[in-house]
Amino acid sequence: MTACATASAEAPRITAGPKIAALSCGKPVYLVVLLHAEGSCGQEVIDLALNWAPELPKADFLAAEAPFAGAAGARWFPGEGFSPDTISAGLTASAPLLDAFLDEMLAARRLPGDHLALVGFSQGAMLALDVGLRRAVPPAVIIAFGGALPEARDVGAPRTQPPVVFIHGENDAVVPVADMIATRDRLKALGLPAKSMRRPSLGHGVDDDGIIAAGSVLTASLVKPKAAGEHDDHHHDDHDHDH
Repeated sequence: MTACATASAEAPRITAGPKIAALSCGKPVYLVVLLHAEGSCGQEVIDLALNWAPELPKADFLAAEAPFAGAAGARWFPGEGFSPDTISAGLTASAPLLDAFLDEMLAARRLPGDHLALVGFSQGAMLALDVGLRRAVPPAVIIAFGGALPEARDVGAPRTQPPVVFIHGENDAVVPVADMIATRDRLKALGLPAKSMRRPSLGHGVDDDGIIAAGSVLTASLVKPKAAGEHDDHHHDDHDHDH
């Protein structure tokens, strides 16, 4: 595996990392942006897209690089730790950076905002949720691996209602599954189609079943959007799935 580069602390900004270009001919029709975990980098998540690209041949997959340097590597937030205050302050610092980055990446491909999907891991999942729920044009879907939003982080009354799917380890000791459930239920109370999949015996990480489920969600959200009033597919419902 390629080593991760250390983020620069001089002028924090989100940069484009490794990508997998659309497998079909012509310009991409969709953009899937992956936000890595803290201490990680784009190179460590872009390979996951190899599992999804064959079903989404018209999608560009792009791994973004976090803007801050931490003791353990690149971070999306300037502060260390996972306290609610640190997370809220980190989101305040990074959300405008990601929002501008997404606008730039979409404009470069001449794509509308609803042809975007966000897939985040840990801190990257928190940022994907916070930004994705506030964008003027909602992404097609937000997938959060091992992420949640602190209760104090007010998402307000969202102008848009993008579907949100949480994939979370039951044994996550960094972001407890109870925090994910609380976030999911808070979003549902605001009218968002938020669903979750819990992974038994999994800690703060990603497993094969979660990767497969995420691919199914991406394909259904980007390639086969549901008609109004159509039922959700059998992979997710209003309750957790423990596959």
